[in-house]
Amino acid sequence: MTFLNVLSFGDQGVYDIVNNLGSMVARFIFLPIEESFYIFFAKVLERGRDVKSQKQEDVGVAADVLQCLLKLVLVIGLIIAVFGYAYSELALDIYGGSLLSSGAGPSLLRYYSCYVLLLAVNGVTECFVFAAMSQEEVDKYNLVMLALSASFLFLSYMLTWWAGGVGFILANCLNMALRITHSVLYIRRYFLSSQWKTLRGLLPSLPVLMEFVLKGDLLSQIAFCCDGGWLLRFVHVGVGAACLFFVLGTVVLTETQLVVFVRTQLLPQYRKKRL
Repeated sequence: MTFLNVLSFGDQGVYDIVNNLGSMVARFIFLPIEESFYIFFAKVLERGRDVKSQKQEDVGVAADVLQCLLKLVLVIGLIIAVFGYAYSELALDIYGGSLLSSGAGPSLLRYYSCYVLLLAVNGVTECFVFAAMSQEEVDKYNLVMLALSASFLFLSYMLTWWAGGVGFILANCLNMALRITHSVLYIRRYFLSSQWKTLRGLLPSLPVLMEFVLKGDLLSQIAFCCDGGWLLRFVHVGVGAACLFFVLGTVVLTETQLVVFVRTQLLPQYRKKRL
């Protein structure tokens, strides 16, 4: 952004704060998942070989894990995106006062919350793709990445010139969406001749989706945040906590396979790292 000179230094400063806050989630939640399960997929699958020429038991394990991982990061990403929209203004007000919460900061953080959702899905899809690809396919993908980088620079300039810092986040979102599309198409081709439908992991259960649609923290943000003093802010936080409790409860009750995966696969991975 500094090189292209499309944002003032003040706007760049606000964007840097939002970027640092938003990237903490990806760094501390999603990056360990990607690193751990890239190693898992690389051990279970034989690189560069199709599904039929591998051990079907190993392929089945990899497919089940990938489906659960996609659903897990999708649910976490949706929570961040939806709650990030309702609590961006409050978070920035607590972090930096009215200087951050009264300007473009809340809008930037709301858009960045949606970008985190795309980051989460892309991290899992690419960790599987890179574990399954042959070296020749990786070399071809590097050329695709080069083309995407060029298109990203163009989109960044045009959208930032049009919409400021929000435009830069939108350019990142479009770039990430293209990368996800490429990975999803590869995964679909990889499992096309098999019985496994791993991409169903990108579709959470209907009750979970309804919880995101019907929860009330967006109305709470309009009613209680953020000019009415600390009492109304606490009410706003309380409403959000209740909504989050109901969302997580719905996930536990309806996504039983995901709950088992977290308990038997994900948590042991974290315990190994801590030891």
